[in-house]
Amino acid sequence: MDSFTLVIVSALASTIMAVTMYLLHRASRRTPCLLDWSAAGLSFLCSNLIALLAMHSQLPFVLAPGIANVFYVGGHYLILAGVRRHLGLRPRYDWLAALAVVILLLHATEFAHGAVGHRLMLLTPFVAAINAAVVWTLRRQPDDAARGSYLPLMVVEAAFMAQLSVRALYLALGQPPLLTFMGNQIWQTAGSLAVLAFLSLANMCCALIVIRHQELALRSASLTDSLTGWLNRRALLDMAEREFQRHRRSAEALHFLTFDIDHFKPINDQHGHAVGDAAIRHVTTVAAQALRGYDARFRIGGEEFAVLITGEGEVRQIGERLRALIEHSPMVIDGQRLTLTVSLGVAACLADDLQWDEALRRADQALYHAKRRGRNRLSVYGEDLLPPAVARQA
Repeated sequence: MDSFTLVIVSALASTIMAVTMYLLHRASRRTPCLLDWSAAGLSFLCSNLIALLAMHSQLPFVLAPGIANVFYVGGHYLILAGVRRHLGLRPRYDWLAALAVVILLLHATEFAHGAVGHRLMLLTPFVAAINAAVVWTLRRQPDDAARGSYLPLMVVEAAFMAQLSVRALYLALGQPPLLTFMGNQIWQTAGSLAVLAFLSLANMCCALIVIRHQELALRSASLTDSLTGWLNRRALLDMAEREFQRHRRSAEALHFLTFDIDHFKPINDQHGHAVGDAAIRHVTTVAAQALRGYDARFRIGGEEFAVLITGEGEVRQIGERLRALIEHSPMVIDGQRLTLTVSLGVAACLADDLQWDEALRRADQALYHAKRRGRNRLSVYGEDLLPPAVARQA
C-alpha cells in the first residue's frame, strides 16, 4: 500500500474518531472526556491533511513536518487528557502547550533537519512516554468493575509504544535504512499501518470505556436511593441474600440494625415535604458518620432505614453511637434548630434461620419495642425484647 493511500485512510480513521466521540458527547454531555478524544481525532486529522498537502506542494519545514508532528504528538496527548478527565484528574493542557513548544524547538535543530530517521528518534520518547502514561494511569485505578473496560486501551497503547520503540531502537543501533519524506519504504509503511491500526482500535476502546461507565452508572442508579445516596430495597434483596449465605457457610456474625425518624409526620405537616426531605438527608448524613465504612446502608421506606452489619463487633455500641450522634446534631431550618431523634432495633441472624428476612423482621419488632418504650432509644432482640416463647416462660 503506497503512502498516499495510507495517509488518506488514516485521515478517514481520524475523522471517524473525531465524529464518533463528538456525537457520543452530544448524547451524554456529562462525559467531558469525549471532547478530549474528539479533539484527539481532529489533531490526527490535521496531521494527515498537512501530510497530504506536502505530497503535492513544497511546504515550509516548520509546517511539514514541524506543525504536522505537533498535531500528531498532540493527538496522543489528548487521548491521555481524556483518560485523566474520565478518572476525575486534571487533563493538564498546560503540559500539552509546553510539549508543542518543545517539539517545534526540536524541529529547529540541525539534527531534525537531517535524515527522516532523526525525526523519528526525536519523536519516539515523547509518544512512548504518553503511551506509558495512559497505561499507568488506567492501571492504578482501584475500580474493579470498570477495569475490564480499561484493559483494551491499555493493550493498544502498550502495543503501539512497543512497536514505536523497536523501530527507533533499530534506527539508533542498527544500520539505518535510507528513509525519504513520505516515502514507501518498509519502515515507513509499517509505521503508517501501525498508526492506522492505533486510530481504529483507540476509537473503539474509548467508546467502550464510556459505554461501560454509563452501564455502571445506570446500574448504580437502579440500586441507589436518589434522595440519600444510600442503597435501596432492591439492593438489600441482593446483598442481604449474599451475606446470609456467607454467614451460613462461615458462621460469621450477621446483624440487622433498623431505625426510623421519630415523629416524622409532624415535621412534614408543620414544615412541608421539602423540610421532610432535608430531615431525611440530614439523618442519613449524620448516621453515616457513626457507622463503619463497610457497613451496608439502605433506605427501605419513607423514613425507615436498615444497616447490614457483618463480622464481630459491639452492635449495641454502634447503634447507641448512631442514636446519640443524631440527637446531638440538630438540623437548622430558617435559623431555627430542629432536634431529630431516631428509634432503633437490632437483631442477629440465628443458626436456625432459613431466610435473612427473618432477622430483619426481628429487628423491626425490636424497633417497635423501642418506640413503645418512649422513642429515642435502642432495643436489641433477645435482650431488651425476648422471643415470645421465652417471654411466656418468664
